[in-house]
Amino acid sequence: MKEFILALDQGTTSSRALLFDRDLQPVAAAQREFPQIYPQPGWVEHDPEVLWESQLAVLLEAIERAGCGPSAVAAVAVANQRETVVVWNRRTGQPIHNAIVWQCRRTADRCEELKARGVVDRIRDKTGLVLDAYFSATKIEWILDHVDGARAAARRGELLCGTIDSWLIWKLTGGQRHVTDFTNASRTMLFDVHALRWDDELLDLFGIPVSMLPEVVPSSGPAAVCALPGWNPRQPAVAGIAGDQQAALFGQGCFEPGQAKNTYGTGCFLLMNVGADPVVSRHGLLTTLTAQTRPGAPAYALEGSVFIGGAVLQWLRDELKILTHAADSDPIARSIPDTGGVYLVPAFAGLGAPHWDMYARGALLGLTRGTGRAQIVRAALESIAYQCADVAAAMAADGGRPLAVLRADGGAAANDFLMQFQADLLACPIERPACMETTAQGAAALAALDLGWHTPQTLAARPAEKTFVPVLSAENRQTRLAGWRKAVARAADWARNP
Repeated sequence: MKEFILALDQGTTSSRALLFDRDLQPVAAAQREFPQIYPQPGWVEHDPEVLWESQLAVLLEAIERAGCGPSAVAAVAVANQRETVVVWNRRTGQPIHNAIVWQCRRTADRCEELKARGVVDRIRDKTGLVLDAYFSATKIEWILDHVDGARAAARRGELLCGTIDSWLIWKLTGGQRHVTDFTNASRTMLFDVHALRWDDELLDLFGIPVSMLPEVVPSSGPAAVCALPGWNPRQPAVAGIAGDQQAALFGQGCFEPGQAKNTYGTGCFLLMNVGADPVVSRHGLLTTLTAQTRPGAPAYALEGSVFIGGAVLQWLRDELKILTHAADSDPIARSIPDTGGVYLVPAFAGLGAPHWDMYARGALLGLTRGTGRAQIVRAALESIAYQCADVAAAMAADGGRPLAVLRADGGAAANDFLMQFQADLLACPIERPACMETTAQGAAALAALDLGWHTPQTLAARPAEKTFVPVLSAENRQTRLAGWRKAVARAADWARNP
């Protein structure tokens, strides 16, 4: 009987499940979008139960499409949106509040209060992160402060919290295991990435009892046993866990220092492997843990996070209704030679790296009477590449040299116009893999290592499907980047109270 790895790719806007064979090729997939909840401007939530139901549904659908039963699943792997948090009751398993999503800015003012207390450097030194509402700590703190009785219940040991991987594994195991891996732990602003443990000082700062937090386990290895109804007698282990961006870094085979990938998803996330010694960024980037395949052998990456990447195309489709399908943006952008000086700064949830401006807001600039649909669509696509160019420039400044090549993945990486424009802005080749499912594939690869199906050497030997070579002149590139910087300056700090 053929065996497969079942990879769950739980993203910001949809839940996906894929079955991979021994060659780590996808043989079946299913996807389902779930509702986004916006209680107030700048706030973003998910219903944890709806999220789980969508993930369970696609899990079962993928198995059905493959024409096999659960007994063919040799292992389960989990890749997940990071920083998003759920708090639930240990006994009942019921969430006490909606999940607060990584994009949510409700705790921006709280972060400003903490900055005024002078804890920024201490947080960065321990966690490798900047003090920002993006990360999990202030989200958990907010739930404990705003749900009646939550703080007292947390002190009594009645509540658990975790990122989405922890929530999914709790559900997959019938509430038997509360775990996370090192990559997800490193995104909470509660984890010391040098000592590799939850930090008592930070837990005290945010008032979060350590009893709420999951056990931290390696990214590759049997962390839990699935206990879904009908899966007896074979109960596969959850043998691969990683936050989506570290999963993609692993899936792209970026195992050596200096190798980098960029995932063009809802947001964009550029990570560069820096090896066994963490690099402290001086230019607005983050130090984060990569997927740990051997206990006690951590490796690190520099990361730059763009909050709104492919989501800007969803905005054009769903709110402005000037796109029917996101894929239509490619031919529309190519229908004109340039934007006519139009820039879109999609700071709908503030600006991430390297700006870290929680109060920036979206801006459409340079409009003239001749501006139309095509110019706005092209400006939206270009905005994704401009934001990633800002991150790449910061990474080059930290690393002392520009990127030699960038490996691209994620849904928006299928857009040839975007990939070519990105190559032009970075002045370096962009490599796109044959399998675009690198997030799920990376999680599956972590499980495949545990199963003995692959070695790091076989995982690294994957050629690119297409390479985009820069053709834009240096003068033209600098002119366009100067216009972008001018537009960002207009959007900066917009929502801050006077």
